[in-house]
Amino acid sequence: MRTAAQRAARIVVKVGSSILTADGAVRPRIFTELIRQIADIAESGRKVVLVSSGAIAMGSHRLGWMHPGRSIPEKQAAAAVGQIALMERYRVGFARRGLQVAQLLLTRSGLDDRERYLNAEQTLRKLLELGVVPIVNENDTVSTEEIRFGDNDNLSATIVNLVGADLLILLTDVDGLYCEPPRKGRPRPPLHGVVERITPEIERAAQGSGHAFGRGGMITKIEAVKKAALSGATTVIANGRRAGTLLRVAAGEDEGSLFLPGPPATRLGTRKHWLAFTARPRGDLVLDAGAASALREKGRSLLPAGVTDVRGSFGIGDVVRCVDTNDREVARGVVAYSAKEVVRIKRLATRQIASVLGYSNGNEIIHRDDMVIVGEAQ
Repeated sequence: MRTAAQRAARIVVKVGSSILTADGAVRPRIFTELIRQIADIAESGRKVVLVSSGAIAMGSHRLGWMHPGRSIPEKQAAAAVGQIALMERYRVGFARRGLQVAQLLLTRSGLDDRERYLNAEQTLRKLLELGVVPIVNENDTVSTEEIRFGDNDNLSATIVNLVGADLLILLTDVDGLYCEPPRKGRPRPPLHGVVERITPEIERAAQGSGHAFGRGGMITKIEAVKKAALSGATTVIANGRRAGTLLRVAAGEDEGSLFLPGPPATRLGTRKHWLAFTARPRGDLVLDAGAASALREKGRSLLPAGVTDVRGSFGIGDVVRCVDTNDREVARGVVAYSAKEVVRIKRLATRQIASVLGYSNGNEIIHRDDMVIVGEAQ
């Protein structure tokens, strides 16, 4: 089952602050080892994107703080200072191997617009084509809680979708996913070696705390695993502090915990993956029971007759959630009408759209091709 990792042509590697730094101070050996391994993989003809945390931790250390910033402005200031230091280490290290690097600082708000998402995709793919190693981080200098990915684990899953990666490697400070949460003073439990699907048992095993200078933990890594699987990518969670970990994973050796993607029928295309996990909904459409069932069970488009209420302010082409009368999300998709227009045509037959609005943008408020069902994204 580890041959999927060995065959991967495009690889996304995510490394966290807890690997690269110790209380904000740089671990030079870790940087050198990480760069060496990525360079070896790149020189073998495989394409690698690095998603790297560390800017806030390094910036906080340079500012003389023993914390990663106690407010959003402090975190943003630390990120602004630390991002320069982080990229300089990578630039110098990869230059010694004859490799160019590129910096991409992304925000969720920058990618929830479809055109900007496609621009980022084209840039990343061109960099890989040119033999450059793209280094991606969330743009913490401008991100706020409302517009951020929240952690680089989830950002890395978005990058998997952007570049069509076959393999996601999440480097952490433990050997993989333990069968149960480790407890202080007790022997370490065994690891999950190969996981075919995420079960409630797997999610319970992922419970635990994050690192002071990081935002993730095993829970966010399992979230990333799910998203990467829906893109068709295999994921490995492994110990980034051990020498040679990346090379062993890329060679298909028994290293860390490997998570297989689901069968092809369960995978989402790149656009539906964007709808499910990256685009930010601008409002809600409340559906009656018949419409909710038609979407969920019959794969139908959403017609005006099935909409009972409209929440929020959105325009044509925006993404909205479709919820049932109990406020449970059924689907999300791109609307063909604005919120004000849907208010006027809700509960009506499609033949009435043109007479009410003075024009028709089609029979569907959301076409099935522009929609992802919530069950498809689980």
